[in-house]
Amino acid sequence: MVSESDRESDRESVSEPEPDSGAGPEPDASASASASGSAGAGAGADRANSPARTSVWLDRQTPSRSRRSESPAGLDRNRITEASVRLLDADGLAKFSMRRLAAELDVTAMSLYWYVDTKDDLLELALDSVYAEIAPPREDADWRDRLRDLARSYRELLVRHIWISPLAGTFLNIGPNSMLFSYAVQDVVRATGLPLERQTGALSAVFQFVYGFGTVEGHFKARCDATGLTQDEYHQQAMGTIRAQPHLRQIVEASDDLMAARGGKTVEEMRERDFVFALDLLVAGIEAVRDRTGSPAR
Repeated sequence: MVSESDRESDRESVSEPEPDSGAGPEPDASASASASGSAGAGAGADRANSPARTSVWLDRQTPSRSRRSESPAGLDRNRITEASVRLLDADGLAKFSMRRLAAELDVTAMSLYWYVDTKDDLLELALDSVYAEIAPPREDADWRDRLRDLARSYRELLVRHIWISPLAGTFLNIGPNSMLFSYAVQDVVRATGLPLERQTGALSAVFQFVYGFGTVEGHFKARCDATGLTQDEYHQQAMGTIRAQPHLRQIVEASDDLMAARGGKTVEEMRERDFVFALDLLVAGIEAVRDRTGSPAR
């Protein structure tokens, strides 16, 4: 007889991805097309052998179920997803497991498999659910303001849920909330007036930048929280440690003028100035390319 622990071990298939796996807000069209061809492959397909072909959003089969009595009253997929997000926020991706989730919900781990087949399914559901936190851009606003609003919302999402940055580069991102974000981004890029062959490049320039910026910002903030220091205290201690090293002091001192000119009294203020200016540069670049092509903006 297969024990509960054996079954859980088989289904917990995902190890933590590298945080620099990269991501964009739009789904990869070729990957999605290839994935849709395998939607009928069956529930609980082996993602390790076919990672680009499997998604909880493509699987239309009923999850594996054992005895009906194992489906506890009041438990549903939404409640499981919400609990998954709470655990991921609190403990991080590396510590997330079906056992910890079951304990959070006060059910057995086997009960979770009434609603999902693998831990991958839960991670995909959790990932898509937080994209609902991104508000749609103002429809009557200029494309520049809409682009800035979406970029800022995406950055805040990455900082608020630092576990999503590796997952966004691992899964297909074709859930309903992720797709709404993707459509909003594409609408804004279309409104820039860029020719079609330049639009995906512009989208990547802006949102890959935001992805990297928000990922680093989120991990820095988490590191500070873990040490019990504010971001300013952590920064000051780190810089003091570096300056105390003779072979590093010269490098730091050479950048003092640059840091002074950067402006801002706190780490957060300095980072905000950098983000706003970098985004302005990207918008200016889009405008420059658009003007060279003579395409009208909307």
